[in-house]
Amino acid sequence: MGKTEHQKLKILYILELLYEQTDEKHAVKMRDIIAYLNQKGILAERKSIYRDLEMLQDFGVDILREQEYRGGYYIGSRDFELAELKLLVDAVQSSKFITQKKSRELIHKLEKLVSVYEAKQLQRQVVVTNRNKTINENIYYNIDMIYNGISGDVKIRFQYFSWNIEKEMELRRDGAFYEVSPLVLSWDDENYYLIAYDEEDKIIKHFRVDKMLKILLTRKKREGLKQFETFDIASYSKKTFGMFAGEEETVTLLCENDMIGVVIDRFGQEVNVRKADDMHFRARLHVAVSGQFYGWLCGLGEKVEIIEPAEMREIGEKVGADVPFCLEGGTKLCTGIGTAIKKVASFRCDSIVICKPDTVSVSTADAYKKVDALNPHACYTDETVQQRYVYDFNNNLQ
Repeated sequence: MGKTEHQKLKILYILELLYEQTDEKHAVKMRDIIAYLNQKGILAERKSIYRDLEMLQDFGVDILREQEYRGGYYIGSRDFELAELKLLVDAVQSSKFITQKKSRELIHKLEKLVSVYEAKQLQRQVVVTNRNKTINENIYYNIDMIYNGISGDVKIRFQYFSWNIEKEMELRRDGAFYEVSPLVLSWDDENYYLIAYDEEDKIIKHFRVDKMLKILLTRKKREGLKQFETFDIASYSKKTFGMFAGEEETVTLLCENDMIGVVIDRFGQEVNVRKADDMHFRARLHVAVSGQFYGWLCGLGEKVEIIEPAEMREIGEKVGADVPFCLEGGTKLCTGIGTAIKKVASFRCDSIVICKPDTVSVSTADAYKKVDALNPHACYTDETVQQRYVYDFNNNLQ
């Protein structure tokens, strides 16, 4: 490159220096600018540099000068504030669907939006407990391809996989391609999902984007757009727990008042609630009944109870024998396999401590058989429970 061509790049090199090396706490003086240009093979006088700085300011670059005599120059404002970039870096680092490799690449690009000094503040680690990053490096291209299908109004084809017990990818349908009409991408439970219309089954389905492989655009026009016109993606995400499909049901819950925040966080402020008494409220919900839904309810304990429909308890028994008890909560006498439940008075005891080392595994069936063998009548009779003491249980379990 000839000398004249170098000179033409002078103003760009000045801008590069300012963006990379300056901020409100770090300025470059005129001698620093001249030295930097010399490194690039450009000879420049002060007057020409002053003109270049004025031209950059006229163009809209926020170049400021320190107040003291012969103060240095620095970039005042940028497209992104440092606090905004910190939020973006935290989001990238904590996002489950972005791989470790891609996280580093994205953060490195974000660092280029600030000075080298401020970039050091972006090299931070967000601690997220038990966070597993996806391993599918193609997820970004998957998202781009899906959007191309939506904007191009065409169907897409792809393979879909799940994990087997050997921790290996296993293609569903023996590797056969799915063909669907992409409708929208949804972010739920820290994963990207494709909401699409399946012409074969005549229903709207969802797919984890990071489990999609070899996405291809077809020349076939999308279908299911009329069905999608009345499709509420927000409602769909709220009622589908963890994006696990299930039969839609209208459920009424009786909740203690301090559970209102939990219900609103999950279903939104538009959720149908009304006061039941001074201590409780009723919530009427539209949900997709699945094991994930029952798991959510069980996690809330005795503070939440299913009122309607009655058959929900029978469905819960199919999910797990302990689900009916968890749904009702409180102190109960459970017999049979745990599904025959009778309400009893609460124990008068401060606490019960159960210790279970990680290295010890005990079969539930074997444990109950051994307890029954000790004294089959004293442990589980209604009389023992109604005495309102836990000591009878403790003595028989010695």
